Amino acid sequence: MLSVSIIIPTLNSTRTLGLCLKSITSQNYPEELVEIIVADGGSTDQTKEISQAYFVKLVDNPLKTGEAGKAVAARLAKNDILAFIDSDNILPQPDWLTKMLQPFMDQSIIASEPLFYSYRSNDSYLSRYFALLGMSDPICLFLNNYDRYSYITNNWTGLRPKTIKHNNYLEVILDNKGNLPTIGANGFLIRRDVYQKAQKGDYFFDIDLLSKLISQSAIKVAKVKIGIVHLFSNNLSSFYRKQSRRIKDYLYFKKQDQRNYSWQKQSKKGLLKFILSCLLVFPLIFQAIKGYLRKADWVWLIHPLICEITFFTYALGYISSFKQLKPASRSNWRQ
Repeated sequence: MLSVSIIIPTLNSTRTLGLCLKSITSQNYPEELVEIIVADGGSTDQTKEISQAYFVKLVDNPLKTGEAGKAVAARLAKNDILAFIDSDNILPQPDWLTKMLQPFMDQSIIASEPLFYSYRSNDSYLSRYFALLGMSDPICLFLNNYDRYSYITNNWTGLRPKTIKHNNYLEVILDNKGNLPTIGANGFLIRRDVYQKAQKGDYFFDIDLLSKLISQSAIKVAKVKIGIVHLFSNNLSSFYRKQSRRIKDYLYFKKQDQRNYSWQKQSKKGLLKFILSCLLVFPLIFQAIKGYLRKADWVWLIHPLICEITFFTYALGYISSFKQLKPASRSNWRQ
């Protein structure tokens, strides 16, 4: 059986970390084959105390960001497989880890990721919305670049890579002939030796790692027919801050030549469609109706608003980058 190093970056993650660690320690996988490494970016709440209560390996992340925390922990990991679990993730069933590891019995598969975001009717309205949308950023819907099942499109990606169906997972073949789905976060598992050969620097930007790998040769990734819970922002204000952080960080690290996956190469038609949809609004309403017909939940009503917030935040981020370019502050960050 494969050994697993579970990597969790944290920064003031009291709201979700206990639920995350409880779901991990409740897995029916042999305990001696699992290590948990929490890389903390200087939390001032109860994050460290919660981590210590679960007897994890707690390490410091001086660069604070989640991407830096992942890189710090991965350098210390000792096991066969690296499992990147965010502190706001919950493994929804005790055999989650077992099922996620099954595809690795095929030596040609280098990584695995859940096919779904788990939908739970008792979760917050934003967690339910993004689980149904199948992505954490609505602009990806218009670019056809997402990596979880969406009730709007009835598919897990719009890029249509070559796929072979198995009983418990999809075998996805990725190469540099087409755009790469945003694979690599919220329950992403990868062979440690593959990760170490490709990962350089102090930050692990998930999609950039796969971009490096496919620039050398085609790779195989498994999309496992299972979900993972993502406890998203609990209000629109925190969603706005998260989107603002996302665009500021991307533009800053892109300027520092630390990002190699170029979103600018994505479909200009898709970007134009997003802009026009936000200006006209009714295409967003049509998408919301389509999603509601496939999975009825009132949270589809906020789809136009979420898109408008993203449009405004990204436009403001690009404009402000001409004056001053710096990463988003983590001084008041809460998970």
